[in-house]
Amino acid sequence: MELSPKIAYFSMEIALESDIPTYSGGLGILAGDTLRSCADLEIPIVGVTLVYNNGYFYQLLDNNGNQIEKDVRWEFSDLLERVPVTVKVTIQGKDVIIGAWVYEITGPTDYRIPIYLLDTYEEENEDWQKNFTRILYDATPFERICQEIILGIGGLRMLSALGYKDINVHHMNEGHAAFLTLELLKDFKGNVDEVKKRTVFTTHTPVPAGQDRFSYDLVQDVFRNDLLPQNIREFAGQSELNMTQLCLSLSKYANGVSKKHREITQKMFPNFRIDSITNAVHSPTWINPLLGDFFSEFFPNWKYNPKVFEKFEVLENDELWRRHQIIKNQLLDYQKSHSWVLFDNKLLTIGFCRRITPYKRPTLIFKDLDRLGKICKNKVQFIFAGKTHPRDGDGKQLIRDIFSASEYLWDKYRVGLTFLDNYDMNLSKLIVPGVDLWLNTPKRYQEASGTSGMKAAHNGVLNFSVLDGWWLEGYSASKGIAGWSIGPGPDDPKAEQNDDYVDSQDFYNKLESEIIPLYYKERDNWITRMKHAISLIAYFNTNRMVMEYADKSWLLKQQTRWISNF
Repeated sequence: MELSPKIAYFSMEIALESDIPTYSGGLGILAGDTLRSCADLEIPIVGVTLVYNNGYFYQLLDNNGNQIEKDVRWEFSDLLERVPVTVKVTIQGKDVIIGAWVYEITGPTDYRIPIYLLDTYEEENEDWQKNFTRILYDATPFERICQEIILGIGGLRMLSALGYKDINVHHMNEGHAAFLTLELLKDFKGNVDEVKKRTVFTTHTPVPAGQDRFSYDLVQDVFRNDLLPQNIREFAGQSELNMTQLCLSLSKYANGVSKKHREITQKMFPNFRIDSITNAVHSPTWINPLLGDFFSEFFPNWKYNPKVFEKFEVLENDELWRRHQIIKNQLLDYQKSHSWVLFDNKLLTIGFCRRITPYKRPTLIFKDLDRLGKICKNKVQFIFAGKTHPRDGDGKQLIRDIFSASEYLWDKYRVGLTFLDNYDMNLSKLIVPGVDLWLNTPKRYQEASGTSGMKAAHNGVLNFSVLDGWWLEGYSASKGIAGWSIGPGPDDPKAEQNDDYVDSQDFYNKLESEIIPLYYKERDNWITRMKHAISLIAYFNTNRMVMEYADKSWLLKQQTRWISNF
């Protein structure tokens, strides 16, 4: 018997399918994976997000690496079902009508979790109101605050209108949904304790610049005193409205998404208690089917019990390598038809694919292009992919810099480096398991988690990463065998300096003296490391993560009706 949802999960983006453009990157992928595991485990939860009539954007790149953005054209009715109710929110003193579409995630036992996607493209709305759900992460503060009112306040009202009466946990996945706390304050006549009983919060942002903040002049203009408590500054900050602080002030439980991220967040907000639940990925979604079939020969129930990968030693070396080569060839077949640089299937292939923005330092390895070219000639090739926000000028310049480096490395050293456009879930499922080494170079302690590296490990791809976020834990758990670190370790006083020269030199040194010789001369040792990477599935899977949320955040384990699911 299906149970009535007890948890409402609010996220500005949720990756449901590659062809449903309601996500931009890691936050949305994590949200989708979370809800997929909730369906696997029959968790009584419902999701809320926005629909985005024109998606995030489709990325095109010209010959010089200039990013061109195109609106995504998609038809809701082909993939989603319209719900029969609408609700209202008030913005600048005017009613805004909100409709919704529903998508169901179905688990292996046919347990279904509904996801409601809110939509303001309603006939009654004025054109400026219809545009609130036009694109994901509109960059203007006015559009952004309106989207977040729709998500938090409109989302709560939509659930109520649809008849969800038994929800007792409202999970805010990042600060975008913080305004739902104001709606609850109204419902409970300002009783803060009653609101806190019903709200939990997960933060994904370890730097102040990544947290949504709004001037109180804008807040007053948008709300026009509707729902806005007089003591809002007590909850959200004195000088400006900080959405993260608002969530923390009105939640009974808050967590970061890795152990290091918890430490960083605790220092940022010393007056609040921050816990940690390390992120993970949904194993059946991200393990390549060819590897999944291979795993099933040794672990028939791995999809339901990922802990079986603790016995990774039984995996047969030659077959693991053979299947990885097939997957790699599939990637390079795609690459050869989408790039002017023709790759060699025999070469060590390194992937760097994620959002392109300065703190991720995608051009760190180009600090000394001539040294890189000499090290990699006839040995290494690189695949880059990733979008940058349409208004991120620095990110767009980074893409141009990558293109320029590609030209230089090919012309002088015949080192292949390609940038594949429009990185999405489908392309990720091709690149991540198809490369040999996964590269991650963020500024230390600015990467909250980094789930792309977990996806790589799920497919036996080794990590080569700065010790931050999840990789601090994964590197330690595998005793350094599942990959390599870049730059100073966590106990080194120089770690927080993020010296580009120091980190790049460590990258060059390890690539030249350790990684390349191991790949070409010690295949058995390389495969042993691949198996240690696969062993990380046992912990870095969303079934484990969701069970932690159920225990520590949602308190489901305290309710005997759900205990059998764990």
